[in-house]
Amino acid sequence: MNQPLAEQTPPPVLKASVLGRCPACGEGSLFDGYLTIAKSCPKCGQDYSRFDAGDGPAVFVILIVGFLVAGGALLVEVKFQPPYWVHAVIWIPAIFILSLGLLRLLKSWLVVMQFKHRAEEGHLRKDGSPR
Repeated sequence: MNQPLAEQTPPPVLKASVLGRCPACGEGSLFDGYLTIAKSCPKCGQDYSRFDAGDGPAVFVILIVGFLVAGGALLVEVKFQPPYWVHAVIWIPAIFILSLGLLRLLKSWLVVMQFKHRAEEGHLRKDGSPR
């Protein structure tokens, strides 16, 4: 039998992020598809509608993969000076594999961190100042 949400201890951030699990109970899936966030947790019923990672995961992937691939290509070029087709054979698959692997992980991590820190959309008071 499931514990009430208030009595459950959330799973560790890293575990929930890597496994793509519910940030509240750690059992249900966070995703409906490869990158589509589910509407709610099938195990505990946690509503995922308030979580939105936005473009954050894509930005992190661009920066991380760009750094790794550009640095790796420069290192290989300076050390071995291979023909251009070797670079294409090495780095094009690396770009796809790293991008697809990191995108889901980083999206999951950002959603779990939003849950952990109770992040919400900003609101203004009636006088226009932030809360």
